[in-house]
Amino acid sequence: MVSNQPTETMVPVKEASALPSDLTPKMSARDVSVFYGEKRAIDSVSIDIETRYVTAFIGPSGCGKSTFLRALNRMNDTIPSARVTGEIRLDGVDIGTMDVVQLRARVGMVFQKPNPFPKSIYENIAYGPRIHGLAENKADLDEIVQRSLERAGLWNEVKDRLIDSGTALSGGQQQRLCIARAIAVDPEVILMDEPCSALDPIATAKIEELIDELRGRYAIIIVTHSMQQAARVSQRTAFFHLGEMVEYGSTSDIFTNPVKERTKDYITGRYG
Repeated sequence: MVSNQPTETMVPVKEASALPSDLTPKMSARDVSVFYGEKRAIDSVSIDIETRYVTAFIGPSGCGKSTFLRALNRMNDTIPSARVTGEIRLDGVDIGTMDVVQLRARVGMVFQKPNPFPKSIYENIAYGPRIHGLAENKADLDEIVQRSLERAGLWNEVKDRLIDSGTALSGGQQQRLCIARAIAVDPEVILMDEPCSALDPIATAKIEELIDELRGRYAIIIVTHSMQQAARVSQRTAFFHLGEMVEYGSTSDIFTNPVKERTKDYITGRYG
């Protein structure tokens, strides 16, 4: 059964306001398939991801949305049996030709379960900029740490405890710390794999507010099981089913006037 079925009181979708219609895609995928051994998990997905939009990937469990998300910064490379075919480009450059460390600095990832390093709050943020050479001195590093925590809406809560362990924070604070850690290296794309699934409603609301605030700076892609969340935070939605991307378009169209019958069936709760 679908646990997040839409209802008549479902929140209105939040559309982008005054955004140009001719945006050049930040990322593009063409005929991308992902295999685990002989099993095809993703089947020939093609999509353009535009900057300044939040794009939501929705669909039932096991439909391939997280697998495709991980392909966008080559996280599937860490799985020995995984094989990716097709083409994924970042600013027109094939990501398969990029240094994977540099790629993941440009395409950051926030996971389902908060995973702060077993280090201080300060060192969680400083780690990335330090290894990528983004700070020339301690003052520069201090500025990056403060700016990242401010953008993640966490600075006022932790500014007097930066030497405390990041793992001592609450679940919602840990997730915002992980977002701050991701943006500290100045990425261009942020991938979020169900970032609120382990959080309570109050922490979820803070993460959703943060996503909306970050939208103007980054291309953001969020995988979510909650159609209500997709409606609240995204301007573009892609519906996945059985490894296929069935439909992709503006969030308002997907939720109110879907073209494909499978999309309509999922949105109306006929399966999930």
